[in-house]
Amino acid sequence: MSSALVPGIDVGRPVGPRRWGLLFAAIWLFYLLSPLSAAWDRHDLRGWIGIGATLLFAALYLTVFVLMRWRRVGTPFRTPVRRSQGVALVLAQLALGVVMCAAIGQKGDAAAVYVAVICVICLQTRWAWLAATTVAFGAYAATIWLPGWERDDGILFGTLVATLAIWGISQAINRNIEVLAVREENARLALDDERNRFARDLHDILGHSLTVITVKAELANRLIDVDTERARSELADLERLSRDALGDVRRAVEGYRELTLPGEIARAKTALSAAEIAAELPNTTDDVPSDRRELFAWAVREGITNVIRHSGARRCTVVLGEHEVEVRDDGRGADSPGTGHGLTGLRERAAAVGGTVVTQSLHPGFSLRVVVP
Repeated sequence: MSSALVPGIDVGRPVGPRRWGLLFAAIWLFYLLSPLSAAWDRHDLRGWIGIGATLLFAALYLTVFVLMRWRRVGTPFRTPVRRSQGVALVLAQLALGVVMCAAIGQKGDAAAVYVAVICVICLQTRWAWLAATTVAFGAYAATIWLPGWERDDGILFGTLVATLAIWGISQAINRNIEVLAVREENARLALDDERNRFARDLHDILGHSLTVITVKAELANRLIDVDTERARSELADLERLSRDALGDVRRAVEGYRELTLPGEIARAKTALSAAEIAAELPNTTDDVPSDRRELFAWAVREGITNVIRHSGARRCTVVLGEHEVEVRDDGRGADSPGTGHGLTGLRERAAAVGGTVVTQSLHPGFSLRVVVP
């Protein structure tokens, strides 16, 4: 079968329930046994023509489902052939149905239901409904007007119900595919959010730790020929800080963010001391509500990291309150306050609890505040 005949063809073999699609379609050919039996009972040329037309009709009907069977998994329910080919299939089915009726009689009108189904499968929705409805009322009119035929209300009802059923199935398939597409998009967005969160946390954790390690390494290098004992103390701190950073990274990888406000205040004291920056730090964190402590801890970490890395300050002050935390220094300030990956991550965390991040150049100095109403 040419891939040009079937758009979106998947050369792989269908698996699961799709393997049985052709069998399920073939089961409904049971209702063609009645016209086939009527043709067989005639024992004349018209009977043989009726048998041939019925068998060809069944074969063409199954061909359409063969084409549908090779439709790519996960694609919308749509016509398996081009528009012109779909029209040709419908006309061929209709012609064979007319031949069945002409050769067999009223028993041949069973073909109307199958023609309507093929219309829904092979034509666009608007034309499919028009064609199927025309077939239904045409078959019903034939039972009223053709000599020797008996009025059959069931053929009209059955054909319309079959049309509605196939159309409903097609819509259900398309809706399910849309739902799956939305779920996949949501999963992709959730994965992107998690990647961004991890990148943000890793930046915050390593940015602070590596800054302190760098400062202590520089200090130890200056002291190694001047004060050996002090240099050894700084190197011991380097080892401890490295281990702490490794632990922080492991916790971030495992999805844990065990950050405490007292711990960050203690780290700030050590880091500022190593950078030879005078520190004014709070003696207690008891006034900070528990639901704000993690956010304020991240604010202290980000603020202290920026002071050590960028400010050139001689003094740094951390002020804690019930509704806000502030980290300010007397350094050179910032040309573009409020930018950087760390501040972006801090803003996201603050926004999650209804807070805001305020940055301000003080001339001299810089202030980072996180406020939660």
